[in-house]
This record gives sequence, structure tokens and C-alpha cells, in this order.
Amino acid sequence: MFNLLVMAGGWNGRRDNVPLGRIYITSEQEQEFQDGTRPNFERLKRLPALFAEETYRDGAGQFARIGEITNVRVQGHNAIIEYRYDPDVPPIPHADLLALAPALGIDLPRRGFGPFEHSHWAIKDADLFRALMTEWRRPSRQPSVFQLDSPQSVNPDLLSAMMPFAGFDAVWGAIQRAATANGMRSDRADNRWDHPAIIQDVVALIDQAAIVVCDCTGKNPNVFYEMGIAHTLGKEVVIITQSAADIPFDIAHLRHIRYHDNEQGTQQLEAELSARLRTLRDQG
Repeated sequence: MFNLLVMAGGWNGRRDNVPLGRIYITSEQEQEFQDGTRPNFERLKRLPALFAEETYRDGAGQFARIGEITNVRVQGHNAIIEYRYDPDVPPIPHADLLALAPALGIDLPRRGFGPFEHSHWAIKDADLFRALMTEWRRPSRQPSVFQLDSPQSVNPDLLSAMMPFAGFDAVWGAIQRAATANGMRSDRADNRWDHPAIIQDVVALIDQAAIVVCDCTGKNPNVFYEMGIAHTLGKEVVIITQSAADIPFDIAHLRHIRYHDNEQGTQQLEAELSARLRTLRDQG
């Protein structure tokens, strides 16, 4: 069961008023959800809620949200409800909501006013989340240049390095030692040949890694492309560079580790990177 709440003009996302006379409880529902002459709000709060906007014209640009009612108090002839949306469920376009109506136990009459054409609060005898999972297929943006494993498999002990290859052996060594000191395994795309296309090996390595180290030295375009993928996939990205001038404006606000291209510099890089990895591991 779930609460269906429809509001003219939409919901403000936090607190709204619902007229007590617009709270509909059927005779079959009274024993469970009626408390004397008023709704039993404590029991109603236990149900998930679907917040929909009263249909405006063809519903274009309108969305419903899934959430929960956190508090209700009666003031005069109104129920003042406080609520929050579920951040894991995206907004549902009005057209999709109408298509979902049968699975949600919502009758859409051929003539006259339907449930989305007047403001009210009703209780529907359907499993809201099961209907969303089985009947609603939200669009998913899939890349065409490479593929992502589904389901995703992340190795919490894997660090991947995105960096120039030629002339960076000492830097790669420092990264490997920092990873080992934190109980992690490190890898680079040039060590892999799992797919015909190298971009697929690169993306798979980023996708599987818990932490991605990106060396921006020399403004290598491959590194920036790979860093963008890592950020999009929600990875913990550690940026390193030999020169602050190699950090472009778009990511200049992100902290980075700067090191010198000599033995002392790579030793310092190893120490600072190891400290950062330790912090990320402790947080995880």
C-alpha cells in the first residue's frame, strides 16, 4: 500500500498543506487508517508516498516524486505534512505515471475527472516499489564508444594509474610502492590486453578500480579523457602533476599533489600519495 498525494501547482519538496476534506479513506480502509473522525496519521506515515502534480493541460514538463511523510499536524481544516523525496528514485514523467497507473491500482476513467485531475490524498492498495521495478523502465544513458560491465564489479584493493608512459618509469614506481604500502594492487592499461580495443581495456580498468591516480604532467589528452571517465563513474581520483600550469581551469579547484622530476621529487610523491591513499582507505 502507498499514499497517493496529488496537489494543484505541484509540491514544494518539504512542507505542504492538504485539506482534511480531501483525504479519502474508503470504508474498507477505515479500521486501519481511521482514528475516530480523523485519519490515523501515524499509520499513514508508515506507508511510502507518491507525490504527483495535478495534471496541467497534457502533463508536459510535469513529474511525480517518490518519498515518505515524516510528520503531520492538524491546523484548522488542514493537515500540514512534512515530507522528503527518495534521492534514489528519479522524477517520474507524467506520461510514465499514467502508463504506470494500472500497476499502481489507480483507475483512469475514460470520461470525467481522473485521480490526477484533482487535488487529494488517497491510499492505494498496491506495492509501489515493486511496480516501479517491474513496470517502469527509466531511460539509461549508455556509451556507444565503449561498454560498461553490468553489474559493476569494483575491486576495493585495486588502484589504476592514468599517466603518460614514456619517461615516467620512476613515477610509476612511486605509485606502485604507495599502493603496496596501503595493501593495494596497482595497474595500468598498457599492462592489459583483455579486449580488441584499447579504450575498452582502459575503461574496464577505471571501472574496476577503487582509486584512480591521474598524472596531468604535460597536459596529455588521453589522461584528461580518462580522468573525465573516472569522475563520471564516481571514482576517487587523485591528481598528480609536475607543474600546476598543467592543471586546466575546469579542474583547477580540485586539490592535487605536485612533485619534481627527480629522485627526491618521486620520493616525496610516494610519501604524499601514500598518505592520501591511507586517508581514502580509512574513509572507505
